[in-house]
Amino acid sequence: MSPHGITVLGECVADAFVEPAGGAGELALRVLPGGGPANTAVALARLGTPARFLARLSGDVFGRLFRAHLEASGVDLSHAVPAVEPSTLAVAELDALGQASFSFHAQHTADWQWTAAELARVSLSGTACVHTGSLALVREPGAAVVEEFLTTAAPQATVSIDPNVRPLLVRPETYRARLADWCALADVLRLSEDDLGLLLPDTPPEQACDIWHAAGARLVVITRGAGGALVSLDGERARVPAVVTSVVDTVGAGDSFTAGLLHQLGARGLLGGRLESLRLADVVEACRFAAQVAALTCSVAGPNPPWRHQVTQLVTADGA
Repeated sequence: MSPHGITVLGECVADAFVEPAGGAGELALRVLPGGGPANTAVALARLGTPARFLARLSGDVFGRLFRAHLEASGVDLSHAVPAVEPSTLAVAELDALGQASFSFHAQHTADWQWTAAELARVSLSGTACVHTGSLALVREPGAAVVEEFLTTAAPQATVSIDPNVRPLLVRPETYRARLADWCALADVLRLSEDDLGLLLPDTPPEQACDIWHAAGARLVVITRGAGGALVSLDGERARVPAVVTSVVDTVGAGDSFTAGLLHQLGARGLLGGRLESLRLADVVEACRFAAQVAALTCSVAGPNPPWRHQVTQLVTADGA
């Protein structure tokens, strides 16, 4: 990998969106490749960051769709594991605001079956940052293996975690029980306002940041949709506004924001360690870029993050 590359570990999910069918008693589904970590890997590669995706990809019809999508976006799949288990499926229903609710079909699927031997073969040389999160950190039997991989990675690379709480599949208490351990490993913790409500109910965002800083996370970013983002670096805070856009849906917006943040920090040579030289102004600048990436993702259907030239066009148009 490039010395500035980012390794992403986690699931790739078939996102099936309900569409009008031809007649009564029918239901049509439009299937797009998704899954939080996969979306982040795709967004990183499209922005120009060398991105390697550690995934267990099934050989079924969805797995073949994932592989084609990831490779077309420039994601390195050299360490993806060919899996015999089926792919994970999520059926999405959108509300009037484009927010999605998912029902998951995830029993005994490929994404959660990591073994220590599979990840032991992965070299972290050239990796500036390891990013993971979502269900890969909480779904057994692979969750413990993934957490051990992060423990190995932490002395060598910046660690980024997005909890991406999925209460329909895993109880929020499971995330809460592990979050302090994740913060001890993580340099970057990015989560949504909805995640905050599930992890620390009735806790003000600023207080939540302080709790997670005390547990070890240096940089905490809480995204709030149209409300922008709260940034906290060792307790020094700022707010970054959202970018106004016409929202088709919000699927993958948080994943794209994370990619934009990590891409911009990496491009400035700020990844690769414990973020010792990071300043709040650096994070604010990176989050402004990340907000543009997320806005472009919201402007199209499904988890379809923008390419770098599209972000450049948006920045140019805003500055005109």
